[in-house]
Amino acid sequence: MDIGPGYMDVAGAAVYLGTGERFVRRLIAERRVVFYKVGTHVRFKVTDLEAYVQAGKVEPITVRWSGGKVVA
Repeated sequence: MDIGPGYMDVAGAAVYLGTGERFVRRLIAERRVVFYKVGTHVRFKVTDLEAYVQAGKVEPITVRWSGGKVVA
């Protein structure tokens, strides 16, 4: 759910990340994602969630095969 321009709550972050709310709450507890406290509420900036996703990005590699085996 959107809260304001550029901010969302736990439910919105879960939808954005394509996960459940429980996973987002675990990210908060483990301090693995940037979040903001507004009173007792937790809020996320879309840009911070996108940075979290990009940090987990894995680039593809080129694999060469020779004789049925991978060669460097």
